[in-house]
Amino acid sequence: MKLIAAGRSAEGKAIWVVRGGDITIQGIDFQGTRVPDRNGAGIRLEAGNLIVRDCSFTDNENGILTAGGEATLEVENSEFGHNGAGDGRSHNIYVGPLRKFKVSGSYFHHARSGHLLKSRARENLIFYNRLSDEAGGHASYELEFPNGGISYVIGNLIEQSASTENTAMISVGAEGYSWPENELYLSSNTIVDDLPSAGTFLFAKPGDIKLVAVNNLLVGNGLVKAGKTVTAGMAYAWKIPGVSGDFENNYLVDRTQFVFPAGFDYRLKTTAPFASGAKFIVPAMANRQDLSPQFEYLFPVGKIILTVKPELPGAFQTGRKEQMR
Repeated sequence: MKLIAAGRSAEGKAIWVVRGGDITIQGIDFQGTRVPDRNGAGIRLEAGNLIVRDCSFTDNENGILTAGGEATLEVENSEFGHNGAGDGRSHNIYVGPLRKFKVSGSYFHHARSGHLLKSRARENLIFYNRLSDEAGGHASYELEFPNGGISYVIGNLIEQSASTENTAMISVGAEGYSWPENELYLSSNTIVDDLPSAGTFLFAKPGDIKLVAVNNLLVGNGLVKAGKTVTAGMAYAWKIPGVSGDFENNYLVDRTQFVFPAGFDYRLKTTAPFASGAKFIVPAMANRQDLSPQFEYLFPVGKIILTVKPELPGAFQTGRKEQMR
């Protein structure tokens, strides 16, 4: 089903406004909403527990926009593209300071000046997604947690466009840490910087923040505010001034070692020198959350279960037959 707003909205807010209850929305395309204050959404969540599954959000000022409080939002197998008013304050998805946000198997791309994903939630679970701004993209951050919180980012492909409007890809605490606990866990992600000059893979504002990065693959010229030179295949220490962290088994990898990076197939070639040298290490649990991947993202939306234990760092295991395209 397609809901084409053609510039209209309900209550001057969104195509659909959700407030209260336990609600599941499935199999609907939300397109083209506009409101006078330029933050019209496909869905606006004001209260309750909302599950969004198998939906798409295109050409809205925000794909989904939420309030805060005890609300929860779960997004599964959905696509967000070409949303934003072009002012940098509206995004593909904009999650307010709610209790919990989870997204898996979803595809975020081509936000209009805003972020691919922005969340102020207390707890964030970002599992097995593709956040890629791609050719001609002008998004700002690919992934931002401006007020901290506890965030688990596992098994994602995250890519910054050559024409980005913000050279940082992942950001935490840029507007100050407002939650009592602030932790960011980056595990088994493939993070790609397509800027011709160096961007920043990860920015963390100094403060009360715990950072853990393990089993990630880094591609491109990006930095991690480290001030050090690395070469392809070198383990990345990820030292950020004023911020302590636990960084282990993260590698800078040349594009030639992947199957088809121009088509976003970031599986390592079975013949790649890196694939025979680096090994997956089992990360410690974090607050009872397993940081080892259990699935892989599957283009364009969805995920596939891993039937064997991971053997390599990064979001994808060598030997999978599916093409990312």
